[in-house]
Amino acid sequence: MSQSTSCYPKVSVDAAGTNLVSHAGTVLLLRTAETIGLMAALTSALTPWRKLNAIHDPGKTVLDLAVSIAAGGDCLADVDQLRNQPQVMGQVASDPTVSRLITALADDVDVALAAIAGASAQARARAWELAGED
Repeated sequence: MSQSTSCYPKVSVDAAGTNLVSHAGTVLLLRTAETIGLMAALTSALTPWRKLNAIHDPGKTVLDLAVSIAAGGDCLADVDQLRNQPQVMGQVASDPTVSRLITALADDVDVALAAIAGASAQARARAWELAGED
């Protein structure tokens, strides 16, 4: 048996209609991000912004923010829509933690944006590789 390396809980689906979760479609986004290596690439690229003894991975926090935007959010505080669903999203950083990360990234914005763009490019290349040729 192998251990999951995912930052997100394993989710199962049933037809019973119990334990309904809003924004359940975000699971597809998260699993795609993991499959193409975006989660790992963000974690690696944003390591310089991870504080000593930090609980929250900056890569997961940035991915959580992206998912919250995809789910209709329009500000940092909208990450709370994910925080309210730990059975799907796992542990989501608090608003102050998210704000401190964004402040730290903004302090060196060019380097931070390059790191995120590099992680995105790496994941995009992997997605095309997995898609194969027509």
